[in-house]
Amino acid sequence: MDRLPNLDPLRFILASLVMVFHIPQLSKNQGLPYVFDIPVFQRGTEAVYMFFVLSGFLIIRLIYRYKQREAFSIRKFYMRRILRIFPLYYLIVIFGFVFYWTILPILGIPFENNYSLGEGVLMTTFFIPNVFGKLYAPGGILEVLWSIGIEEQFYLMIAPLLFFIRKNSVLLVLSVLTLVYFIVYHLSSFEVLRTYKFVYFLLFSGGIVAILEEKQKLEFLKYYTIFPVLISLATLLYFTTDLFMFNERWMRNAFTMVLFGLFIHTLAHNNLGKAIKNRFLNHLGHISYGIYMYHVIALNLVVFLMLKIQKLEIFNETITILLIYILTFAITILLAHLSYKYFETYFLKLKTKFR
Repeated sequence: MDRLPNLDPLRFILASLVMVFHIPQLSKNQGLPYVFDIPVFQRGTEAVYMFFVLSGFLIIRLIYRYKQREAFSIRKFYMRRILRIFPLYYLIVIFGFVFYWTILPILGIPFENNYSLGEGVLMTTFFIPNVFGKLYAPGGILEVLWSIGIEEQFYLMIAPLLFFIRKNSVLLVLSVLTLVYFIVYHLSSFEVLRTYKFVYFLLFSGGIVAILEEKQKLEFLKYYTIFPVLISLATLLYFTTDLFMFNERWMRNAFTMVLFGLFIHTLAHNNLGKAIKNRFLNHLGHISYGIYMYHVIALNLVVFLMLKIQKLEIFNETITILLIYILTFAITILLAHLSYKYFETYFLKLKTKFR
């Protein structure tokens, strides 16, 4: 399958937005100086939402293309997902429990684990870390796994669904499913869906855009430069201002769903005639899964160090804030690079057996 342009740099940017969202939160909790009143620092959840739309776009596009050739295998699909997601996911799960149950007590740092270890292991092992995180607030290293849980839940439902329906009915079924689920999600009687962030409509919507492109129904977006320019400008304003933070939840989510799908389509299908070929930036995109998974570990380490340094009164608030950001990004990228090169790559190479 061809690799679409510009999506790897997008992954890195989204992972970075999640980082700049979490850094001031932990800094504030630990009494360190922070800056959080700038809109772009408050878009971490929305960055994850774009990750969801992107995942739906790529996964459903992949399945749809295989279905057109009558070559879709559920077994191979799941094996490839397992090899990509599981190794790093379970590594972080293990480290997270060791960190909060063993390392912090050894360091004498108070942290309340208000759940049984067995219950936590079961909920994270069987892909409901979003429920686990919301119920118990088990700490950032484990709470960040909520989005991986949503993706795994999506994989469990989408592969059988698309396997059994006719290939000519995929777009219709996805459209109906997205509309019905979107309505149900926003009904007051289904608060549980919002509480645990079961935002599957975002992933479905990404798939709809992908199939529309496969059917060449979005060619009009490529005829005039104004379309990609407006879509890109709206996305920039979405992340840097409060212009599109509508008070009505359904309106905000509907706008988010449509805008993110169109923006990913704009990047992936090169409507602006540009492809980002910078090797370093693309590599950061390749390791973005690790960046997302390791950044809370790196942040905890940096905050721990800065708390020690703060007692010496060496740096003013501005320097302290800059150091926290620089060190967190540097350590996160280093961890993600080493993990990708010496750990994840072993499993990624095995994926070729399941094409």
